[in-house]
Amino acid sequence: QLQASGGGLVQAGGSLRLSCAASGRTFSMYAWFRQAPGKEREFVAAVSRGGAYTHYADSVKGRFTISRDNAANRAYLQINSLKFEDTAVYYCAASIRMTTGQALRSTVVWDYWGQGTQVTVSS
Repeated sequence: QLQASGGGLVQAGGSLRLSCAASGRTFSMYAWFRQAPGKEREFVAAVSRGGAYTHYADSVKGRFTISRDNAANRAYLQINSLKFEDTAVYYCAASIRMTTGQALRSTVVWDYWGQGTQVTVSS
């Protein structure tokens, strides 16, 4: 029900825009997680239904922007000033519930997951 796209190979300092297309139902919240080789999946950002509430991991604040288009049933992650350590598979996730704060960073909060899109940053 979630399809992530937009990943690719980009030089450090560059930008990418990831997209998550949802189908089948309307979700209260969307999020992006990422998983680098040999590491656990980590939270990146989340956004509420109306877009007014957002929550970011400290490591991406100021560089990443999460947004959503409810008419298109999509969520986006704008990634600027890419760093080598941003290299990972990025997953979109969605929840039918409204959650705020640190709880958003747990994978158990999220009901649906996309298949992931690879982001590779070259130095």
